[in-house]
Amino acid sequence: MSRTKSRETLLQELEEAMRRSSAQGVMYGQAVANIAGIAQSDMECMDILFLEGRVTAGRLAEVTGLTTGAITGVVDRLEKAGYVRRERDASDRRKVFISVVVEKAEEIGKFYVPMQAAMQKVWGGYNDEELRLLLRFANDGYKGVLEATEALKGVIETPPAKRASLKMKPPIR
Repeated sequence: MSRTKSRETLLQELEEAMRRSSAQGVMYGQAVANIAGIAQSDMECMDILFLEGRVTAGRLAEVTGLTTGAITGVVDRLEKAGYVRRERDASDRRKVFISVVVEKAEEIGKFYVPMQAAMQKVWGGYNDEELRLLLRFANDGYKGVLEATEALKGVIETPPAKRASLKMKPPIR
């Protein structure tokens, strides 16, 4: 038997490692959301807003996979808590953008400093070529999650009685 792991084993181990990391990140985010006094999903939407910049509710719905109605609720709650604001487009008053209130985001950001420091320590162990590979991996992974989110929207929009008959594509291996 070969001493090297098979591709199937490596892929399985990578999936499990990513799931562990993702789950722990979710739990960390939940703790920060609790401190901030907002729902974790609202916190994640705020982070997406922070990363995307000023966006419309439609764009936020597109990126998150949430309905526009759900996004309205998220934005209402975040605005009430002072974390975001709605801004009318100067050239088209019908268009409304949502933006993060930077000072409020900075209040929450301080709770992420331990995680950022831990990740900087991990990333410090990689050379530039490895960092470029990790960056490509992270960006490609994000695109994959966006595709999966879009596919899940189709399931959500399917009546519950018909969901059992849906064919979901298995992962490519």
